[in-house]
Amino acid sequence: MKYLDEFRDPELARRLFDQIRRITTRHWAIMEVCGGQTHSIIRNGIDQLLPPEIELIHGPGCPVCVTPLEIIDKALAIAAQPGVIFCSFGDMLRVPGSRKDLFRIKSEGGDVRIVYSPLDAVKLAQQNPDRQVVFFAIGFETTAPANAMAVYQAARLGLKNFSMLVSHVLVPPAISTIMESPTNRVQGFLAAGHVCSVMGTEEYRPLVEKYRVPIVVTGFEPLDVLEGIRRVILQLEQGRAELDNAYERAVRPEGNVAAKQMLADVFTVTDRAWRGIGVIPRSGWQLSERYAEFDAEHRFDVSDIQTAESTLCRSGEVLQGLLKPNQCPAFGKECTPRTPLGATMVSSEGACAAYYQYGRFVPTNTIGVASSH
Repeated sequence: MKYLDEFRDPELARRLFDQIRRITTRHWAIMEVCGGQTHSIIRNGIDQLLPPEIELIHGPGCPVCVTPLEIIDKALAIAAQPGVIFCSFGDMLRVPGSRKDLFRIKSEGGDVRIVYSPLDAVKLAQQNPDRQVVFFAIGFETTAPANAMAVYQAARLGLKNFSMLVSHVLVPPAISTIMESPTNRVQGFLAAGHVCSVMGTEEYRPLVEKYRVPIVVTGFEPLDVLEGIRRVILQLEQGRAELDNAYERAVRPEGNVAAKQMLADVFTVTDRAWRGIGVIPRSGWQLSERYAEFDAEHRFDVSDIQTAESTLCRSGEVLQGLLKPNQCPAFGKECTPRTPLGATMVSSEGACAAYYQYGRFVPTNTIGVASSH
């Protein structure tokens, strides 16, 4: 397939591995921010083929995974109400709340529907004027423009039966939180190319300068990830900390100007809770005052829901890069894709799901220990 196979070429990958080995002289810890990059790394065995001095730390860049439990419970409460059509992307339906998930609500009679665009939910609101249609708007900057457009269109159409349950989060404040953590070991970042295709690259420059940390914007194919790693290692070995765009085929410094204008109109920055991490100041979006009537949280009065995480689930540590999924005692036992304790085992971008899907049941540093005795 043109323009895809080229970024999976084994010979080019071998050359990049060789280059990375030649320039690596000491231990370096790099975080890939995006869950899509994590899946590419695990699926292609990139972490196992890199020099042992390079440690890849999986970051919190899975939008489903970082959606806080209280938001999930609010979604369940709204979806269970009579007269509501609750719309969501499919990857949210199996994310566990405190006691149920959206599939359970659907099986109990709730009208829960999978849509492929928030504009599908707007269309449903037009077709069902006697029903309240709610769209579950989660994600990073990548999915936000389409969600903003849906609210804009609903306002333009004068729809009174459409609303959104919003839980959008932003990448740069999360990087700041990671760098300021007393347990931080990250020395360089692979930034998510799809986020930067919307927002551009310049919002990362203050982070580079403040924390003296290399940030390389990269894509998701094996060669994209390897080239990003090579550029981060080269900077670290040379004592540099710079912002570097290794995904120029999709990312411009200014990003998508029209999308950013739409986001600035519909959303406003707010403090946001991240599942397993806690509240990060000014790390999310909420509907702006101009579009506040479309806020499902207020329309359905679910603001006061309080929750408690599973005591067995350690996904918060996984999301912070403090724990590999297969180092969690519940991994593959109490917690599987069929019986998930946390969102990281459910999401198509979750680190736990990647480790389970690709058979990473044993921590890499324990392989060969038993056979050596």
